[in-house]
Amino acid sequence: MSNEPFGTRLRAAMDTRGPLCVGIDPHAHLLDSWGLPDTADGLASFTYGVVDALADRVAVFKPQSAFFERFGSAGIAVLEQATTRLRDAGALVIIDAKRGDIGSTMAGYASAYLAEKGPLACDALTVSPYLGFGSLQPAIDEARVAGAGLFVLALTSNPEGPQFQSARTVAGPTVAGAVLDGLRALNADAEDLGSFGAVVGATISSTDEDLDIRGPLLAPGLGAQGGTAEGLAEVFGPAVRNVVPSSSREILGAGPSAAALQDAAARANDAFRTVLGY
Repeated sequence: MSNEPFGTRLRAAMDTRGPLCVGIDPHAHLLDSWGLPDTADGLASFTYGVVDALADRVAVFKPQSAFFERFGSAGIAVLEQATTRLRDAGALVIIDAKRGDIGSTMAGYASAYLAEKGPLACDALTVSPYLGFGSLQPAIDEARVAGAGLFVLALTSNPEGPQFQSARTVAGPTVAGAVLDGLRALNADAEDLGSFGAVVGATISSTDEDLDIRGPLLAPGLGAQGGTAEGLAEVFGPAVRNVVPSSSREILGAGPSAAALQDAAARANDAFRTVLGY
């Protein structure tokens, strides 16, 4: 990794290449639409096709670990190789694994994904705070050492999310609000963009929570899932400049043609540049 913090590197990458984050979600139906078998070999062809077409054009990629894990060790090997190739091309990689545990187990996840020489070393990792925000401390510590980042689940767009996220804590704030407060504290000394971000669904429509956490806001759900570039300003308000807009199926569905993937990514990136002010 770099001596520069993740937030600094993320801002520079988005300034240079635009804010788009391409999700790499190799669903079985996407493999089929590309004419590929639902096997580890099909996964590799799909993933490396996306990497070869977009690695030097897009700022951020977000591979969804589950779609690699389902092929066992062969799938994990593809994820590891893709992460290396993307980073070698100057892109940042957020592995979407939503890890969450306590003590030495969380430290083990952090060592795998965030340590500089970890086998799946990436630029940032999605994590779950629902064993308590303090349970994230091993990952926070590892991220600080490695210059990596975290994206913590806060306001997800799935219909079950509010059952937990909108519930009130003993201290008074909502669970989501407590997560956002914890991230705001971690980013308090950041000059521009901190390294500790939140996951906030692009389709939540609006929220009363304060999203100005001085860190990045990963916004999945754009494109095929219904979120729009224009809607980001409504959801994120004054914090919209810090949004990392993630789109997957709308772009991946344009393949397997490299030119078509590039055109789809460029169109999305242009729309996000306009809304986010890049």
